[in-house]
Amino acid sequence: MTARCYREAAHEAARRALAEDLAGYGDITGASFAGPGAARVVAREAGVLSGAAALEATAELVDPRLEVTQAIADGRAFAAGVTLATLRGPLAAILAAERTGLNFLCRLSGVATLTARYVAEAAGTDARIAATRKTTPGLRALEKQAVVHGGGTPHRFGLFDAAMVKDNHIAAAGGLRPAVDLVRAGVAHLHALEVEVDTLDQLDEALEAGASIVLLDNMDTPTVRAAVERVAGRALVEVSGGVRLERVRELAATGVNVISVGALTTRAPWIDLSLDLER
Repeated sequence: MTARCYREAAHEAARRALAEDLAGYGDITGASFAGPGAARVVAREAGVLSGAAALEATAELVDPRLEVTQAIADGRAFAAGVTLATLRGPLAAILAAERTGLNFLCRLSGVATLTARYVAEAAGTDARIAATRKTTPGLRALEKQAVVHGGGTPHRFGLFDAAMVKDNHIAAAGGLRPAVDLVRAGVAHLHALEVEVDTLDQLDEALEAGASIVLLDNMDTPTVRAAVERVAGRALVEVSGGVRLERVRELAATGVNVISVGALTTRAPWIDLSLDLER
């Protein structure tokens, strides 16, 4: 994703979030506070930062006079007690932007932080940690970028940018080979084709059908190891399904190329951050 597309996605997400919080009426409590103000976004626990663009977009939409200065860039690790950003401008604007801006930072930094833990488990191997399409509706661009900030890879962004034959496609076509042939006939020659398999027999069928990438779905570690040996470099090997943090190291050691993890976005805890006004 380009920097411009990311900023545009952050701006749109902030616009929707502020519409929920302000609803066109504004902050009826904070509006009573006049004059200039300053505040710091402070980490209450350690993590990896993501969401700076969303914080900046939130501030700009609330009041263009509100200035945000990032003390730490996205993708950087931080310790508890560290100042992540400062806000200066109308006090009422700071109060109005507080919760929406923090929501983005807490959520996205949580995704980046969990991703960094998974990436650390795969360190020293050839396996990359990838996200999935299990993202919060409307926040995919930001959550995928948070995975990148944590050192992972976003995988395919949506259904439009890569062809992947999964179990329901196989069921709809009446078999793996018919599904592969049907999809291959409809995509451009530049598109790689990934096929999800549940068994070693399906793996053989996918390789014979010419799959560029095979996704080993919900296989135990010995079966994954056997599958990698059977592929023998003829295709990229991805593994997915119930990938827990404590299992990453053993999966990475099998020689797989990609470990895709839905938990990066579905199980990431929010990082505890606060906005403290300067007196």
